[in-house]
Amino acid sequence: MLPDLTEYLWIAWLVLAILFVIIELLTLEFTFLMLGTGTLIGGLGVNLLGGVWWLQVLAAAAVSALLLFTIRPLLLRALRRSSALIPSNVDALYGIGARVVTPFVGGDGSVRLDNGETWTARLVGDPAGLDVGARVVVRAVRGATVEVAPEERTTDHG
Repeated sequence: MLPDLTEYLWIAWLVLAILFVIIELLTLEFTFLMLGTGTLIGGLGVNLLGGVWWLQVLAAAAVSALLLFTIRPLLLRALRRSSALIPSNVDALYGIGARVVTPFVGGDGSVRLDNGETWTARLVGDPAGLDVGARVVVRAVRGATVEVAPEERTTDHG
C-alpha cells in the first residue's frame, strides 16, 4: 500500500517557502519574499486547516498575488526613499570650492580643491581679482581639467 502523498504536502510547502527565501536573499527585490510568504500563509495555512490540495494552491496563489501588488510596492518605495543619492568621484566635484594656486594665464591655471586635490583649471567668467589664493567654484569637469568660476561673494547687510 502506498501512502497518500497529500498527507505530506506540508513538507512541499515548507521546502518551497525556504527556496523562495533563499532566492530572495540573492535578488533583494521583495518578489520572492512575497511568494514565500504567500506559500506559507496560503498553502501551508490551508494545509494545516485540512483543506484539499487545489484549495491550498489557490490560496497560496491568491495571497502571493495580494502581497505582490499591495505590500511589495510599499516596501520598495520605503527602501528607495531612505537611500539618498550621494554623489561620488567626478560627480562630487561639481559646485565644490577651491583656491587658486597658480595664476590664470590665457584662461588656464591650477586650483586646490577643498577636498585637497590639485587640478588643472580653465577659467570661466571674469578673471578680475583672481590672484593666487582667490576662491573659485567648480562649474564643470572636462577630462583632467576643471572649469572654475569666481566664487560669488555674499554681502551681509546687518
